[in-house]
Amino acid sequence: MVRPPHYRSLPRRFRRPTLLVVGCGDVGTRLARQLLARHGLDRMRVIGVVRSAESARALRAAGVPCLAVDLQQRRPLARLRGLAHWMVDLAPPPNSGPGDPNTTRLIAALARAPARGPGRLAGARIRAGLEARVTRRWVYVSTTGVYGDTLGAQFDETRPVAPASARAVRRVDAERRFRGAAQRGLARVAIARAPGIYAEDRLPIERLRKGLPALIPEHDVYTNHIHADDLANVCWTALFRGRAGRIVHAVDDSDLKMGDYFDRVADALGLPRAPRVTREALPALVSPMMLSFMSESRRLLNRRLHRELRIRLRFPDVAATLAAALAQVHATADAKS
Repeated sequence: MVRPPHYRSLPRRFRRPTLLVVGCGDVGTRLARQLLARHGLDRMRVIGVVRSAESARALRAAGVPCLAVDLQQRRPLARLRGLAHWMVDLAPPPNSGPGDPNTTRLIAALARAPARGPGRLAGARIRAGLEARVTRRWVYVSTTGVYGDTLGAQFDETRPVAPASARAVRRVDAERRFRGAAQRGLARVAIARAPGIYAEDRLPIERLRKGLPALIPEHDVYTNHIHADDLANVCWTALFRGRAGRIVHAVDDSDLKMGDYFDRVADALGLPRAPRVTREALPALVSPMMLSFMSESRRLLNRRLHRELRIRLRFPDVAATLAAALAQVHATADAKS
């Protein structure tokens, strides 16, 4: 376990390593719970960072210590100064603009030593020229959308990005800012590109019940998936096994078109299959955001996930997730009966 250089100099209550989970929503909460169950409060601290006081109350109710910090405001961000050497950033970029200035503000806050408190000694040693002994480790969770539409091509992490949507452009900008921080020696940074996140409670059930369409097979697109629990594990593992500046596809082993995925969910849960339509008919039937998702076809390889991070997926494909969902449905039914 990597420890800051001041670790042995502090009172016992300050010796626990600290992980910040920025943008601590569903995946972040799963990560925090996994770590707290594995290590306990005595061995490490996990602090979730959310934007609103309402989100903070919900996170605390889930048993996760947290801070309410708006990444768009510099002054509240000062609360994060020197708070942790480990950080996982799950926060989305801003909803508008050409880039992601929130990332710049976050990096600046995390890279600065605290003005007072137990971390002050670390700051003194950095200023004394011992910065190499301080190992900051950050993971940024980006999106597979940075590749745009690859017409169903199968590829690894060496493929150049070609973002087609404004939100993907902002993700590329955030990746660039994190890489710049790594090049300046501020931290060891790994980047995980994640696709659609699903779980037993994150399946397209409402979509199927509403009868929203999928594309006919000859117009359909390939889609990629990762279970929320597996993504949480990828975040933690990448902190320590991820190579510096390395991109990793955080995707499972599935190789499915979107319509086939919807069909499998429908069949497993006893729901009607989605009607199939042509690409020309689709814009009038779905939202602009859903249309953009259904206009990009990608098949991402995950060899680095298995070989470099040595990840063993708990849910390696859609079938495993649906089996867990069915088991949950049966358990709920048995409890009611």
